Amino acid sequence: MVVALMAAMVAMAVPAGSAQAAERTAPPPMADGFGLTQVDTATGGPTNFYITVTTPEVTGKHHIKIILPSGYYDDPARRYPVLYFLHGSPDDPIQQNYPALTTSDQMITVIPDGGARGWYANWLNQRTQAGAQNWENFHLKQVIPFIDANLRTIATKKARAVAGVSMGGFGALHYAQVRPDLFSQTASLSGDIDLSVRSMDLRMAVVASLVAYEPSVDSDAAFGSPYPVFNADWRFNEVDPAAHMDKLKGVGVSIYVGNGRGDVTDLEFWVESASKHVKDSMDALGMPYYYVDYGDGSAWGTQCNGGHNAGCWEQDLRDLIPRLERSFTS
Repeated sequence: MVVALMAAMVAMAVPAGSAQAAERTAPPPMADGFGLTQVDTATGGPTNFYITVTTPEVTGKHHIKIILPSGYYDDPARRYPVLYFLHGSPDDPIQQNYPALTTSDQMITVIPDGGARGWYANWLNQRTQAGAQNWENFHLKQVIPFIDANLRTIATKKARAVAGVSMGGFGALHYAQVRPDLFSQTASLSGDIDLSVRSMDLRMAVVASLVAYEPSVDSDAAFGSPYPVFNADWRFNEVDPAAHMDKLKGVGVSIYVGNGRGDVTDLEFWVESASKHVKDSMDALGMPYYYVDYGDGSAWGTQCNGGHNAGCWEQDLRDLIPRLERSFTS
């Protein structure tokens, strides 16, 4: 009797929402599904954490970083739009520590693993030492429905965006082109977004990344031959974002790029040309877009020097995120 009375008194003393308060000490539980199996333990706090998954689509373990709005647990009925943010080569989701990504109280941000040189594509050659490399399937057919099933998202095109830096900039435009039904906004931050013969330097960057990281694979493994001989480069042409901007009609497009200060050893020098080619393509199609070439970065925040680096991308994100929020709420 006394024990029951004490228990009742404790229950009365616990403030409303205490279950939510307890939940806020750790990442929310997430159920396996859509071909994803969680391994290891979720790491981080309740609103900024990462999980580790395996999938038959891509060999190995893969991190998925998730940033929730600070008020995510305050209103259990509220749902949020989602930004899928794609990292560059050879990064990992847990290295994506841009302060700007944590500023939004209006959307969820998901950063899936894209591999050191995955190129956000299903590779032509699945029999290399790297094993299965179906990154496009992993992200579009598994990660997105997994996130929608486990978090309070608004699971519509209108409430979904994809953006990325460098290799991830290519992935962002590519994914929006192959699945324009999934995304209302796409953004390239210093992206490798022209893989045509006029940007052979960027084709060679793809080839170099395939052989540079362990386990080294055939230079043609992802997209086949980069050389325009007897249509051998057909896959590069097929996935070239600049050649297929017509597929993004009805999708908001944002392009951010600098000039590398004219230094040919800075990758930004080369991706500026790629971005201009994409702009020319959209102009020819009469498409609306948002385009920022911040040159040497002198007028683009306090950390940007116009190069291919995180200082410039942080400022890009500080400009992009409020624009995405306005788009989601319009």
